[in-house]
Amino acid sequence: MQDPALKNQSRGRPLTEAELAFANALERIYETGLHDFAKVVDKLNERGDARPSGETGAWTLEVFEAELKAINASHDAAHAEHGIGA
Repeated sequence: MQDPALKNQSRGRPLTEAELAFANALERIYETGLHDFAKVVDKLNERGDARPSGETGAWTLEVFEAELKAINASHDAAHAEHGIGA
């Protein structure tokens, strides 16, 4: 069994509400069997899911990649400042 103290070890900070909504949207999409990023992007557009950055407009592969990179960079910065396990 996993040590509960390690539950969030990969988080440098708590997720924002927008990031949590995005993560939940991705989980719902992946549960349908879609894993190809182009199809995931199509489904994000179809569902009308918001970008975690708050920017508006259609999802594209470039936007999807930029959103993920921004979230990862933010967590990397939090790790550097606070360590792991937010």
